[in-house]
Amino acid sequence: MAVKTQAQLAFDPARTPTVDQVGIEERVARIKTRSIKKETKVQGMKLALSMIDLTTLEGADTPQKVRQMCYKAMHPHDSLPGLPTVAAVCVYPSLVKVAKKALGDSGVKVASVSTAFPSGQAPRNVKITDTKFAVSEGADEIDMVISRGRFHNGDLDFVFDEIAAIKEACGDARLKVILETGELGTYDKVRLASDIAIAAGADFIKTSTGKINPAATMEVTLVMLHAIRDHYLKTGRMIAMKPAGGIRTSKQALHYLMMVKEELSPEWLNSHWFRFGASSLANDILMQLQKEHDGHYQSADYFSLD
Repeated sequence: MAVKTQAQLAFDPARTPTVDQVGIEERVARIKTRSIKKETKVQGMKLALSMIDLTTLEGADTPQKVRQMCYKAMHPHDSLPGLPTVAAVCVYPSLVKVAKKALGDSGVKVASVSTAFPSGQAPRNVKITDTKFAVSEGADEIDMVISRGRFHNGDLDFVFDEIAAIKEACGDARLKVILETGELGTYDKVRLASDIAIAAGADFIKTSTGKINPAATMEVTLVMLHAIRDHYLKTGRMIAMKPAGGIRTSKQALHYLMMVKEELSPEWLNSHWFRFGASSLANDILMQLQKEHDGHYQSADYFSLD
């Protein structure tokens, strides 16, 4: 059993605030009306590209597919100068070593899902073993899923303790805690799950696995950003954020970045503190940057599918 920190011992889920649904939805609606000038748009798209976690999480994944994805992570588009690498690639634990070798000293992180992703339906000892294996193979980051069934059953101490145990198993790897917001049902439950994850030691809170709909939305992300903001104002500790699934266009990504800047601060606008889990987003950004570079769109056939 992991030993709880003072912050963990002090956490009281009964103190989690309720969410103003109308206020959240009105705020997002206002952000979505914003437009961005061309030079700022290009800078924003490059920033968003640097924050993407390219992901392959299919039963048919092969070492060659992972190596191809890693090449794209390091070289998003060979004909466009000055592009950043993406932030990370995310794979199953069995393919972490392949990704680690392919990425070398590029600086691109290797993330691995664990804890019986995506359902989370496994005994805790299996989840801990899964996590420790991924870390031993070289994972820099662990993306865990919470036990949503236990959460809905009101077993909040179980959810808290499980996150804390996985955090301990991570060692030096950063922990992303996936709430699977599409299965939580209400903004109040999203806020409660966010507060539990943060108090239990999450380095990131993440919306979704990308395996169910709805996945990430700006409204849900805003609720989670408010949990991060309140924790920072109370403790001075920054928590990272990762919306994942359903973010497909550069315009959407830019609206997310505006929201992060205004709800938190520019300090969060880098890949250490903010990520997109959206492989298809990378291709749209590359198409838009190509258009800004030479005035022409390339066919989607010129970009690999991840």
